Amino acid sequence: MSREILIGIDTGVKTGFAVWDIQSKKLLEVSTYSILEAMERVMHCKSGESELKGLYIEDARKVKYKTSAIKAQGAGSIKRDCQIWEEFTIRHKIKATFLRPNKKLTKFSKGKFGQITGWEKRSSEHARDAAMLVYGRAF
Repeated sequence: MSREILIGIDTGVKTGFAVWDIQSKKLLEVSTYSILEAMERVMHCKSGESELKGLYIEDARKVKYKTSAIKAQGAGSIKRDCQIWEEFTIRHKIKATFLRPNKKLTKFSKGKFGQITGWEKRSSEHARDAAMLVYGRAF
């Protein structure tokens, strides 16, 4: 039986990327990539020994920002990244769920994240945010 996985994506210049093993209920990867590297990793997981059951992507388009012009430009960039991810999933026929950012499940410190998930290896804030999109999910 092949391993069934879910992938979490935290969009942005530094794209958070996390792989959740549904059967063993553990994180296999918590990393940070460029958007193109993250897409390559998704395709590698899709064509590998594991069965990719879906992507969970944080979707900044579902948030209305009240902020300065500079921050708004950054938010616009992230919204564009979400659009690119949507086009990517459609083109490659990958089941994707686009989720509104949840402040209760993001921005954990490395220590708090480790307590919750058991992940002890290196991780960035973006990678931890991606992991929380898939952590504990069953398909």
